Amino acid sequence: MELPSSLYLPVEDDVYEATELTIGPWSADAQHGGPPAALLAREVERRGGIEGGQTVRLAFDILGPVPVGRLRVTSRVLRPGRRVELVEATLDAGDRPLMRVTAWRTRTADGPDGPAEPAPHAPQDGHPGDLRFFGREVAYHRALEWKVVHGDFMQPGPAAAWTRSLCQLVAGEPMTPLEHLLVMTDASSGVSSVLDWSTTSFANVDLVVALRRPPRGEWLATDAVTWLGGSGTAQCFAALYDADGLVGRSSQTLLVELR
Repeated sequence: MELPSSLYLPVEDDVYEATELTIGPWSADAQHGGPPAALLAREVERRGGIEGGQTVRLAFDILGPVPVGRLRVTSRVLRPGRRVELVEATLDAGDRPLMRVTAWRTRTADGPDGPAEPAPHAPQDGHPGDLRFFGREVAYHRALEWKVVHGDFMQPGPAAAWTRSLCQLVAGEPMTPLEHLLVMTDASSGVSSVLDWSTTSFANVDLVVALRRPPRGEWLATDAVTWLGGSGTAQCFAALYDADGLVGRSSQTLLVELR
């Protein structure tokens, strides 16, 4: 089967058409959170005014299901600066905002560095992940190559996986490491699921990614754990790696419901 070569097709200016590779696990009509998060991160980097700057924190709010269809992305600089800036980007389908990010960006400069904090495993240590819970041949899970190095997607509990991009984010453009990181990181709550996919949904309402440095290279990893709250919510925390070590950490707030 021939897969789409990108997650999004450019239509005009800031309008994009989502492909089947964006389809999430809960509905064939709704996108997984990773692709739109990456599309918003791309817009943040395009809008930012600090030449050679770096994005150090992204806080996403998921305001509603993102349809698999035509989307518009807009952005503005909330706090301009030569050394620090705050950029906002918003995604909508024409009637209301569906997803929003505020992102801090800083200038890049030489400075002290800490220990590398290497990943606990390497991609070659892993095995292909079991992603049959998507229930479709073509969906988000086919956008990345998955190598599970700890735990298992179909078994409850903490898990870690390396990923490699198999497509472009926007047709005609190579996917950057930061965009790849965002496509992957929103899957951390699925990687470390502690609930039965067939009886329970646990969609996240937000995603926060704090970066110690920009990600680099072909392979990126998430090492994630999910904690149930006992009141219809849960939280997922993940350590994010590239081949050179720890890149940053993420958190997600999950709404837990019976299907």
